[in-house]
Amino acid sequence: MVDPKQLRASDNDRERVAEVLRAAAAEGRLDLDEVDERLHAVYAARTYAELEPLTADLPAPSSAPVPMDGVPPAPGEVRQAESAVALMSAFTRRGPWIAPRRFNCLAFWGGGTIDLREARMLHGEMRIRALAIMGGVTVIVPEDAEVHVTGTGVMGGFDHHAAGAGRPGAPRIVVTGFAFWGGVTVRRRSRKQRKLTSDDD
Repeated sequence: MVDPKQLRASDNDRERVAEVLRAAAAEGRLDLDEVDERLHAVYAARTYAELEPLTADLPAPSSAPVPMDGVPPAPGEVRQAESAVALMSAFTRRGPWIAPRRFNCLAFWGGGTIDLREARMLHGEMRIRALAIMGGVTVIVPEDAEVHVTGTGVMGGFDHHAAGAGRPGAPRIVVTGFAFWGGVTVRRRSRKQRKLTSDDD
C-alpha cells in the first residue's frame, strides 16, 4: 500500500498551505524571511510529505476561504477564472471588483488595463496570463503586494521592474505570458492613489 504522505500534492493543496503561511505571517508568527523561504518550498513541493513540515509548528487553519481584505465572501463570490479580450479594442478591470484566482487576457491591436488596487482578493494568490500581440496590457498592483513576473517579450517588452516581496500576509500576484510586437507593463501604485493619469491607461 502506498503511504498517503507520498501521494502527489495538487495545486489546490499547495495553495491551502501557502494561505496558512501568509496568515501566520500576518499574525506575527513568521517573519518575512521565514515566510518567503517556506513559500518557495511550498511551490516546489511535489508530495504531501514535503508540505506537512512547512506548517507543523503553526495552528490549524480554518477551512473557510481566507479573504485578503477582511471581508468574508458571499455565497458564489469565490471565482476561479476570468478572461478578457481586446481585438482592435480595449478592456478594463478597475475599481471595486472581485479578483479571480486566474485571469487570462489577450490584446491584439488593442489594449487592456487590470487594476487591482481596489479589488477584493479572496484567494491568497492571483495568476494573470497576458498575451499582447501588437497591443499592450497594463497591470496595476498594490504597492504592498508580493509580485512575481515571469513573462517574456519578443520584439516587444515584458516589464519585470515591479517584481518583489510585499508585506507579510499580502496577496501574491503572478504575472506571466508573452508579448510580440507589443508590451505588458506591471506597475506598483498606492491603494489610496486614484488619480487617472496616462500611467494608468
